[in-house]
Amino acid sequence: MQHDTAKRRQDLRNIAIIAHVDHGKTTLLDAMLKQTGAFKDKSGESRECIMDSNDLERERGITILSKNTAVKYKDTTIHIVDTPGHADFGSEVERVLRMVDGVLLLVDALDGPMPQTRFVLKKALALGLRPIVVVNKVDRPNCDPHAVLDKIFALFMELGASDHQLDFPTVYAVGRDGWASKDYHVKTNDLSYLFETILKYVPGPLDMDAEPLRMLVTMLDYSSYTGRIGIGRIFQGTVATGTMISLASPISQPVTRKVVQLMGFKGLTRVPVLTARSGDIVAMAGLEGIEVGDTVSSVDAPGVLPGLEIELPTLSMEFYANDGPFSGREGKFVTATQLKERLYREQQVNVGLKVEDVPGQSGFKVAGRGELHLAILIETMRREGFELCVSKMVVITHQENGVTVEPVEYLVLDSPSAFQGAAMEALGRRGAQMKDMKVGDDGRVRFEYVVSSRALIGFKSEFMTLTKGAGLMHHNFHGFMPEGGFQAPKRNGVFIAKEAGKSAGYALNGLQDHGIMFIGPNQDVYSGQIVGEHCRSNDLVVNPCKEKKQTNMRSSTSDMAITLTPPVNMSLEQAIEYVEEDEYVEVTPKSLRLRKKVLDHSLRKRGEKEYF
Repeated sequence: MQHDTAKRRQDLRNIAIIAHVDHGKTTLLDAMLKQTGAFKDKSGESRECIMDSNDLERERGITILSKNTAVKYKDTTIHIVDTPGHADFGSEVERVLRMVDGVLLLVDALDGPMPQTRFVLKKALALGLRPIVVVNKVDRPNCDPHAVLDKIFALFMELGASDHQLDFPTVYAVGRDGWASKDYHVKTNDLSYLFETILKYVPGPLDMDAEPLRMLVTMLDYSSYTGRIGIGRIFQGTVATGTMISLASPISQPVTRKVVQLMGFKGLTRVPVLTARSGDIVAMAGLEGIEVGDTVSSVDAPGVLPGLEIELPTLSMEFYANDGPFSGREGKFVTATQLKERLYREQQVNVGLKVEDVPGQSGFKVAGRGELHLAILIETMRREGFELCVSKMVVITHQENGVTVEPVEYLVLDSPSAFQGAAMEALGRRGAQMKDMKVGDDGRVRFEYVVSSRALIGFKSEFMTLTKGAGLMHHNFHGFMPEGGFQAPKRNGVFIAKEAGKSAGYALNGLQDHGIMFIGPNQDVYSGQIVGEHCRSNDLVVNPCKEKKQTNMRSSTSDMAITLTPPVNMSLEQAIEYVEEDEYVEVTPKSLRLRKKVLDHSLRKRGEKEYF
């Protein structure tokens, strides 16, 4: 392969977009799609966040899965890959960067570079990519694009950027309004300046059509018609529909497969193509057994490209079909067989996920990259109509030279200085080791810690409470260290419903003096369901359905006035963090309930005190 003598294609550019959560990445992409005519809504109306293609992504404002699209500007096709902006989906980011020749680093004109930006930018710079810096949202009040640019330059220096990378081109933009300019004081009519900058500074892919075929599979998709679909970039050679190819990885023997279907990208859709050449990003269907990191090569001259590092899962939890008394009331998919089929199908495309059967039970152990990673999967299944029970999260440990090691994370916190002491104290209790601390001119403090994944479970909600929602938190996998001595603080006991029925205000009024309630009046409950938290450490079996006894005595006004405190409604993540080892979160399309694994009181541990 003569890389130095090969020409570059002028009709193609491959770029990725890197940004922190909510810095306007997807909005800018939408504007690029609209202005190049790649997106036309059938209804004639424009919908925001086209690239965030599932409902969860739109609601949470985060991108979960990388998506490929292509726009045509003048005579050049620009392949754009939208990357996730959250640490739990970091393995997606790393794979995407191997497919592109340049990156757009998108930074908010007010917030400046954030922790997530740092994590992904470091990987991009290490791969030798030269970013184009896009300072977005320059119309925000009180923003200072020049100060942000200085921060970006300092960040590049800190991350060891080369002189070539430090000489980065800058574009000022307002993605929402769809304009980009060389000078943020000068508003333009469109994104032409951004497109021209991409054509000028992002090199085209090397034209290596004459070499033997080599394509690295960086993403997977699944179709019920064609099976697994491998998505990746052709680094050299050409391929056509119907061709026989060799499929291999650094750790597996080559196998021969037929390319049943070859697809390119146009706008937001995949379009069948007959042939593809070096530099193209394509999807191939019909390659049975294909995995991320595999190399597609020609049968005549098979070869293997350097594989991709996929970070190991750090947390696991068990999934079971819902066996509670209310099973089947709200969901369409309630059997263990349906649950198994769905989880193993997810594993086909969700590379950071590992699924295996629980020995001797009809459950499944699902391992993922973090709390959000697993919570997103559960929420997605819930919306599809599944009913399931999930257990407490457990950190995955390994044995190294006879020593038990556990995953540790590199944690970056950014908070107003007023909350600095509370945040440091909370992390001290969790056994975190401080690595760095910087006080900014804007009155914010940035801490960097190394902390075990086990100690981080449940920390995000505590941190957001401590900082009154003003804190920013980012963490990514750092490695394995010998198991620490951190023990999670013991939670208070819970109220467990004694029998099935409808909750009564009279009973809840008596219970709320002794703890916090998770249910309101007139709600269906069943025996073994957790209906509240006790103010002490022991569990109590209670009767939340007890009505006031009727007598023929006239009741006084004071008896009639019952004031109930509103119940605590937990989010899915909070519920998963809350449960203990002998409990489940019951997830249905309309409800979240907490329950004991063993519903029958007589079968559960003895010594539980009856109350009410």
